Amino acid sequence: MHRIFTTSVASVYPLYVAKLERKGRTRAELDEVITWLTGFDRDQLAHHLEAGTTFEDFFAAARLNPLAAQITGSVCGVKVQEVEDPLMRRIRYLDKLVDELARGKALDRVLRT
Repeated sequence: MHRIFTTSVASVYPLYVAKLERKGRTRAELDEVITWLTGFDRDQLAHHLEAGTTFEDFFAAARLNPLAAQITGSVCGVKVQEVEDPLMRRIRYLDKLVDELARGKALDRVLRT
């Protein structure tokens, strides 16, 4: 089991926020990306962050967006679409979406609409 699986989403969330804010993006955009990917509404997302939910439990409770399979590309030199472990692939999907936002991609393109 990879260490990230038992890491709380709340411990990584501020790192995502900081990365995006350095690039001129907002916390609201991050929340929109997370809700799009997971199917959680803003209240459910806030609950998971407050509860210290692990990535494993977070994605177990999520209803992954059917368009998530369209997320391709590399994160840390690893192609997202080639990650075999389903949980790790979902975590990489989130990382990739955050990277796309940070690189200035339009939100509608990040959300595959």
